[in-house]
Amino acid sequence: MNNSLGQYTVVVPAAGVGKRMRASCPKQYLTINDKTILEHTVQRLLNHEAICHVVIALGEFDEYFPTTSLANNNNVTRVVGGKERVDSVLAGLKILNTEQEQWVLVHDAARPCVQHKDLTELITYCVENNHGGILAAPVRDTMKQATSTGIIDKTLDRSQMWHALTPQMYKTAELTSAIGDALAKDIIITDESSAMEAFGYASGLVNGSSDNIKITQPEDLCLAEFILQQQEKEFHLEAL
Repeated sequence: MNNSLGQYTVVVPAAGVGKRMRASCPKQYLTINDKTILEHTVQRLLNHEAICHVVIALGEFDEYFPTTSLANNNNVTRVVGGKERVDSVLAGLKILNTEQEQWVLVHDAARPCVQHKDLTELITYCVENNHGGILAAPVRDTMKQATSTGIIDKTLDRSQMWHALTPQMYKTAELTSAIGDALAKDIIITDESSAMEAFGYASGLVNGSSDNIKITQPEDLCLAEFILQQQEKEFHLEAL
């Protein structure tokens, strides 16, 4: 499908085991309404007009993926991920043709609630400004900095603080290089923007919806189910 936004690939790191969920399987394979979190996430991405391809980085011995609907999806490519999230992202990036796929998005497998309007705004921002960016949400709560013993050290100014979300979008060659160099220099990488920041690349903040939650704790599963139900209701109302 051709559209004014272009066509893009999303790398989804999904090799983690999700220990904090205390579940019998990796969290991306827990289900909401008889569909795995990974299926919800990837299908939400592929349903956007500008996304044509999703690369999923899986654990080497992943036994769950073949049982999902994604296993036979021609728009999905599987690669073997690594020990850490950043290793999985790099594995996904390395199979891309940087000349044909000049831009790439990276999205957490456990964020099934990302909204299409936010994806559109992120893509539009990055392409128009010719540099990368991330979806993010302004910090609303009072933020405290603690000492190593758990005592409040000071209150931080939240006016310039943001929660980093995903997707994060960058030029494919630059992101691949930045992550590779960061790993070689033992720079701690927590997300794609941290790799880009380490080497002086610009990263814009695109205000994203706060319901783009990451499922990390058991209670998040119920919240994600509620959000997905509400989004479905809103979609049907808008279609009327």
